[in-house]
Amino acid sequence: MTTETASNGNAGAAESPSLNILAQYIKDLSFENPGAPRSLQARDKAPAININVNVNANPLSETEFDVVLALTAEAKDGDKILFNVELTYGGVFRIAGFPQEHMLPLLFIECPRLLFPFARQIVSDATRNGGFPPLMIDPIDFAQMFTQRMAEDKVRAQVSNTAN
Repeated sequence: MTTETASNGNAGAAESPSLNILAQYIKDLSFENPGAPRSLQARDKAPAININVNVNANPLSETEFDVVLALTAEAKDGDKILFNVELTYGGVFRIAGFPQEHMLPLLFIECPRLLFPFARQIVSDATRNGGFPPLMIDPIDFAQMFTQRMAEDKVRAQVSNTAN
């Protein structure tokens, strides 16, 4: 009886959902300061900063996934580029025990949410080390990004079906 209880207990533990970060890494990091040292001079107004974010996920095995967060930030003063930073930051995640319908939200919302603070710090350090005030990217609503991406994919699929 003790063996059966332990066996059933282990089976229950194996089926419980889990999300683990196995590794985090910088895949690509680029910082450009094309106007240095003139770009470091004091200015009357803050530069215009354009930030883009993208998330991709690729399966490595049945339970392991590579999730990549791509951040780009460009600062301009008029038509002059002050700095341009590009970061591709990834994480290898083990995801087990979740229903299939939860996989995409996990990969495109929860995983990048876990990676973002580290990527944000790298961008902040790069801009500070480049001679500028640290760029602190505002928190990103990955759920909203995911919803928008799914809506765009649905429209593309409808347009493709209509064209055929």
